[in-house]
Amino acid sequence: MLIGEVAQRSGVSARMLRHYESLGLLQPTGRTGSGYREYTDEDIRRIFHIESLRSLGLSLREAGRALDDPAFAPTRLVTDLIDQTRDRIAVQTDLLTRLTRINAAEPSDWEDVLHTVALLQALGSPSARARQRAALSAAAKDTPLPPEALAEAILTESDPVVAGALRWALAHSGGPAPALLAHGLASPSPEVRQRAVQSLAELPDDTSTALLRTALPHPDPVVRAHAALALGARGVADAVPALVDLIVEGRNDTDAADALSALATDPAATDAIATALVDRLAQGTPAPTARRRLAQALADIPGGTASDALAELSQDEDRAVALTATYVLRLRESTGERTAPTGERTAPPTRRPRQPPAPETHPPSG
Repeated sequence: MLIGEVAQRSGVSARMLRHYESLGLLQPTGRTGSGYREYTDEDIRRIFHIESLRSLGLSLREAGRALDDPAFAPTRLVTDLIDQTRDRIAVQTDLLTRLTRINAAEPSDWEDVLHTVALLQALGSPSARARQRAALSAAAKDTPLPPEALAEAILTESDPVVAGALRWALAHSGGPAPALLAHGLASPSPEVRQRAVQSLAELPDDTSTALLRTALPHPDPVVRAHAALALGARGVADAVPALVDLIVEGRNDTDAADALSALATDPAATDAIATALVDRLAQGTPAPTARRRLAQALADIPGGTASDALAELSQDEDRAVALTATYVLRLRESTGERTAPTGERTAPPTRRPRQPPAPETHPPSG
């Protein structure tokens, strides 16, 4: 079979077949009397094998070595090809992301393009000061950055000052800030999840409140805690069960009790909060330390339900719990809070000041 027919059958041009020959990949089995190359069916099979290996990403020389080495084991080569392909995809994905963000910034000329590139590079700088300057520049109307870039920077930023500047820039970007940050709640990284919920907690709009509600049943206890505390501060009664859980578990319990106290200033919520605390006392007899924290939390909840529960706790078998409840009852009496019908408030209760614990965080990975 002559080279023209082989090229037609294989889809490999005559020029490329001659190139294969020059590399030693393929040698025609013979030549005609006129000196034309002549190929056999076996030669054509080798051409198809070469093309198949090239389609996997092998170079021509690598394909030749693979075909000519009887001891060739494809597993390692294929594994290397997988790694190389992933690296190329990562590089191309990063390039695509940068191009998309530059396009989203709607540059009017090449100067705008270069300025946007400089800001994006500064956001990834090892210098916290450079990252902060980039965030502040991005908030300026004449040098905007896409909100997607700012949200990603927030979720990866470890410096609290820079993170604050980034959140400010994102809030002024006009983009869907809460929705972009909420993506971080599903991250496999606990640090990213924590940054996401903390950032949502600092956005006071209705969308962030709705997203924080969805985080209340989150499997990450730190996410749940931040969401519950933020919602409690916003007067969202849905946070009450999660806040009670924090008190029982002893995680951010002082902040949780303060949030319940703030919620209890609404008479419509007072009885529900007191009932939630009392119900936890009745569930499986919590440990003495948990009962003591629940007694302290009841101190700021007005009405008869809380007073009755404290009276019962003042007879607790654990001396520390009983003393705490007795002390709280005396404080309530001294400020005019009596055992009144459920939901009736006679005077605001007072409790001893608490020193809030440091906010709970995830330990840094690695």
